[in-house]
Formats: sequence, structure tokens, C-alpha cells
Amino acid sequence: MRKKALHILFTLLLMAGTAGLNALTLDEAHDILNTIDESRNLTTTDFSAVMTMISEDPDKGVEKMKVQQFRRDDKDMFLMLFLEPESKKGQGYLRVDDNLWFYDPESRKFNHTSMKDSFGGTDAKHSDFRVLSLAEDYKVTTITEGKLGKFSVYILDLEALNDEVTYPKEKLWITKDTNLVLKSEDYSGTGRLMRTSLYPKYTKVSGKYIPTVMIFIDDLIEGKKTQISMTNISTKTLPDTIFTKSYVERVNR
Repeated sequence: MRKKALHILFTLLLMAGTAGLNALTLDEAHDILNTIDESRNLTTTDFSAVMTMISEDPDKGVEKMKVQQFRRDDKDMFLMLFLEPESKKGQGYLRVDDNLWFYDPESRKFNHTSMKDSFGGTDAKHSDFRVLSLAEDYKVTTITEGKLGKFSVYILDLEALNDEVTYPKEKLWITKDTNLVLKSEDYSGTGRLMRTSLYPKYTKVSGKYIPTVMIFIDDLIEGKKTQISMTNISTKTLPDTIFTKSYVERVNR
């Protein structure tokens, strides 16, 4: 009996020691945020792709949109031009010099808008398409481990370090082996769940990992969600003129 008790005690001590080895410190968890930022941001190349967006709304029904995306991450600039449907064709969002402009081809005017706002009435936000800066914008408050499907993950609770972020609190599910974000939950300052985001598919582009399928689920309105799929991905250098108001106006003539 005593031998069995000693064996159980030894096993528990071994498990505790292993758990200690696997546990992350807050500093190590913050390093993971840095790794995610570095692995997602294309700071040495430009980026372009066509996004197909399927937006489902219990009141408005299903809408399909196509958007041409241009990015220049080293200057945190992007241009998003609607290709479809016809009712949105020519509309665009241009981020340059820390300003975000919406262009309406009917009025031929640029209006200033916020990175926190909805992108084209979908469940995506403008901030979902800018340079990722998790390590700069958030601190890690809680670290746990778990499983998401077949993946072993770290689960990190984050709190904002500034008021420029879209959501004051976030929870991330990050693969242990590759540090890819598979899921995130976005919360208000009072802790109310606002949105759930899923990233089921990535592709490697110029040594970086880009999510090519993104699903944004509105947790305030049941049945409301948006799925984005990326195709025609390119890292060719883009003309500087693309990231200008005059270019947006010219393509609409």
C-alpha cells in the first residue's frame, strides 16, 4: 500500500514538474504576440488580393461582394475597392497618413471614417485589414492551455493599452507549434462578447502567414456573420499612385 502511495506521489510530482515546464510566463506570452505580428505583416513586400465576402443577415438576407485589396504594410496603408455588386462598384476605402477615407463614386467625395467602423456594412471592421500590432496595443492578463479541434493551443486574455483599438478586450486561441491565431473573441470594456472571429485557413506568402479564410460572427445578433475568402494573391510591387485619392477617382471614370 505504501509503495502504491509513493508511486502516486511520484507521478503527481512529475506531472507538476512537467506543467511547470510547459507553462508560459506573461513575458513569454507577450513574445508570442510579437511573433504573431511579425508573421502576419508583410513589411518587405506589397500585397494584393481579391476578397470574396459573403455576408449573412437575418433581416437583409445574403449578400455577395468582391473587393480588390491593396496593402503596403511597411507604411500601414491600404486601398479596398468594391468590384461587386453593381450597387457598390467603385466605392473604396483608402488608408494613408493615419487617415481612413471612404470614397463614394456617386457624389465623387471622400469622407473621413473610423478604423473601428464596419467594413461595407459587413461584420468585418476596417481595422481587420490594417497592420497587426497586438504586442503594441495589448497586454496579456491570463494564460491557459487547451484544445481547439485537433490543435493544442494557448488561450490568452488581452486588455488594451490604448483607446485606438476597436475592442478593449480580446481572447485569442493560438497554436502552440506555429503561433497562428485560429480564433479570437472580441469584448467590450464591460466584458460583453461582441464578435467571434475564426481563421481556419492560412497560406504562406513571402515567408509570412496570411489568413485566406476569415469568418466574423456577430455575437449580438443571432445568425449574422461574414465569411471572407482571398484569391489572386500577389506580392508584386505596387505603383505608389495606387495609394492616392487621385487613383481612386481615376479608376471610377
